[in-house]
Amino acid sequence: MITLFNILYLITSFPTILLGTTNQHYMNNKNFSVSIEVNQSPNEVFNAVNAVTKWWTENLKGSSSKLNDEFTVQFEDVHYSKQKLIEVVPDKKVVWLVTESKLSFVHDKQEWTNTQIIFEISKHGDKTQLLFTHVGLMPGAECYKDCSNAWGMYINGSLYNLITTGKGQPEKKEAEKQTQH
Repeated sequence: MITLFNILYLITSFPTILLGTTNQHYMNNKNFSVSIEVNQSPNEVFNAVNAVTKWWTENLKGSSSKLNDEFTVQFEDVHYSKQKLIEVVPDKKVVWLVTESKLSFVHDKQEWTNTQIIFEISKHGDKTQLLFTHVGLMPGAECYKDCSNAWGMYINGSLYNLITTGKGQPEKKEAEKQTQH
């Protein structure tokens, strides 16, 4: 049965299929997911994922590389969240549990609290695949549209570029942004 979702997926995926790129957005059990494939090794992808300040935001406090590490990120007064690394399998998987959140642009400010952010790394032939899933970020969530768009930008853009070129485009530190204006 062809559904509206299938039609929209095909329409939005057609340029990707036509151009032969490997980035794709899809819903896995309704949780937001995005997948990229790169020529780099699983170890290089794993190291890039853990270098959060090089692809997501420079506004990070804490550590983000070992099991039980905790870190906070802040995007001005719009987004604050605290993550704990609850699973770290070198070159294969990283799981963050969001233990606190405050999203100022939605009614339920703690919408991300108790969600999980999962990075799964695997070999696919001569390529390495990174499957990103934000468990709990579902279409019914108030921030789904804005948050899934942002994750898509960070994973397909900044993290992909960090992995493939060594340079991501993280959100700049607050002090640096103020001096640039």
